[in-house]
Amino acid sequence: MSTVDSVRRQALLRTKLQALVAEHRGTNWPEAVDEAVTGTFPGGATLRAGTAGWVLAEDRPERALGGALVWSRRHGLSEVHVMAEKAAGLLARRAATFVRPPPVWRIEGRSLTPAEPEPPVPEPPLPPEVEGFADFLSEAGVEPVIEHGVLTGEVLGLEVARVVVDELGAFLEVGVGKHDRHAQRLMNQDRPPLETLVAAAKAVRALRNPEAPAHQVNRLSRERWLRSVLVARPAVVGASALAPVPSPAARTDLRQSLPAPAAGLDTEGRPVVVVCSTGIDVDLVPAAADVRLTDGRQARLILAVPEADDHPLIRDLAGALAEPAEIVAIPGDWRRLA
Repeated sequence: MSTVDSVRRQALLRTKLQALVAEHRGTNWPEAVDEAVTGTFPGGATLRAGTAGWVLAEDRPERALGGALVWSRRHGLSEVHVMAEKAAGLLARRAATFVRPPPVWRIEGRSLTPAEPEPPVPEPPLPPEVEGFADFLSEAGVEPVIEHGVLTGEVLGLEVARVVVDELGAFLEVGVGKHDRHAQRLMNQDRPPLETLVAAAKAVRALRNPEAPAHQVNRLSRERWLRSVLVARPAVVGASALAPVPSPAARTDLRQSLPAPAAGLDTEGRPVVVVCSTGIDVDLVPAAADVRLTDGRQARLILAVPEADDHPLIRDLAGALAEPAEIVAIPGDWRRLA
């Protein structure tokens, strides 16, 4: 999208939000909004009047709640209303995990209705013909990871293989991302799959270490790299055992950074959920709370972040949960723990 198109779209989103708020003035909120201040929001727009605020979550609304809460705190607002056409039920579920849940509204044309929290979507089972590939991945020294009904193989958190199902059955594709998988399939047609997978895993390990030069391979999926370290070294976050569990949303691109969760037991045998993140992800807390809710064991919730990413805003949101999350800031270069 060009800069001009982006500016036009932002203006349209602000106008849409102003119209929605004005339409329901006196019904859902008494505040005068004629002199409200508009603003931008990633994939949406904001509006504030006095101590009230409104956020329109248009793009990737499932990732908007944390940003809306941070925005409201920065402006000292006492209430913030979140509006979305899609994922409103998911946002309402996540909002309900906070001591003071922000109201979530479902947009239907020009109408707004309170969004009801929807239950977590259960994980789809793996197709029977896929299950046997997990042992094959393990044999190659690759970690099998099951998410959203798909079996992949990871090396230090980076996907290097995926089991694909088509009308002919299930087969393994090797490569980092779909384009690399396609290239590997063309180049290694006559090579045994295990040999191809072992070679790919070795190449990734060579680059995914603290001594390697900067490369795309060691920049991708860093939050999952951190998770793989903690699964191997659970004592770092006070756990006795951890295993990967599905991320809150399915990734559509390896360049997407999403919280990487694991579940297990702490050193006292209590259920624990550990959600890993690198960089400063303002939606980490709502997403992590959703993982704990989906886990269903009333587990301790730990947010694991590198020390450099231990931001006061994240701590503020972690403490605002009805069941506050703990934060473990990992000092030094966490990659050296692998």
